[in-house]
Amino acid sequence: MNQDQKKNSIEQLGEFGLIKHLTSNFISRNSSSIAGVGDDCAVIDRDETSFTLISSDLFLENIHFDLMYVPLKQLGYKAISASVSDVYAMNGMAEQVTVNIGFSSRFPLEAIEELYDGIRRACDFFKVDLVGGDTSSSSKGLMISVTAIGKVDKHKVAYRSGASSKDILLVSGDLGSAYLGLQILEREKSVFLSNPNIQPELAPYDSLIKKQLMPEARIDVIQLLDELGVVPTSMIDVSDGLASELIHLCESNNLGCVIHEEKIPYQEDTMLVSTELNLSPLTCAMNGGEDYELLFSVAQADFDKIKGNPYFTPIGYFTDEKGTATLMDQSGQIHELKAQGWNHF
Repeated sequence: MNQDQKKNSIEQLGEFGLIKHLTSNFISRNSSSIAGVGDDCAVIDRDETSFTLISSDLFLENIHFDLMYVPLKQLGYKAISASVSDVYAMNGMAEQVTVNIGFSSRFPLEAIEELYDGIRRACDFFKVDLVGGDTSSSSKGLMISVTAIGKVDKHKVAYRSGASSKDILLVSGDLGSAYLGLQILEREKSVFLSNPNIQPELAPYDSLIKKQLMPEARIDVIQLLDELGVVPTSMIDVSDGLASELIHLCESNNLGCVIHEEKIPYQEDTMLVSTELNLSPLTCAMNGGEDYELLFSVAQADFDKIKGNPYFTPIGYFTDEKGTATLMDQSGQIHELKAQGWNHF
């Protein structure tokens, strides 16, 4: 097989297909390994009452971030937030992180200090401890790898699987704003590169840019669900776009779903700026990614506990149509969803 064929086959597999392909021949040998590849975290037996949750994320310069417009302090914060979000997506609480970095000689000590200041601020906000890591020189660019470790009560763990037909699908917060923040940053970068004398116009877009540069993983949602006495029947964080995450949940549960276009939550700035950029807010929510909100399902018997809560929006429900995620538009037409969000290859 030539190099082009190898590249094409990896692109066709995509991130999750590649992971499945590479790990399909691995077996679990230890009874403490409860769940592994295929969910937001690995689940490890901890004691009689709780599981340990472990997740790992990799961030590469010019793949996951652009230092032309991403300040190092915000990058450090975002790396931690994105990693602990996986723990929250299992209905758990993050407790520790480890951070590995590789950086080239173009980074002075002050730059690395800025990065770690952002990491520290995120650790303070999410109440996690930095307990280790490694540093290395790099021939080119900056690399950050974060491992998040947490715990969850055994009777409260929420996998991507576990839902039943007619369970209600809900999402926290609003969607699409992080993607629009990225579009603004990319637009202003292009303007600057064409004419460095023009100063970027970022102030009108502060809320969207902050959602892109410093997203806050939803620790508050996990705390609120606990207070309400609600255990999700399935859960995932919205990192690759709502469409992609809905498809993951449908496949994991061997179910279908219907969501309603008019139910998808947006903040006002998302509606205004999407119009300015000639983008559909629906497209931003479905395919944008990096919102780090939580998408989850609850049994109908639990819906009254959560109904009307301003933190959550019910957007649809699971169906018996196995593996088929669909959207009902405002005219009542049904459309099958396709995953068109962030592709790592």
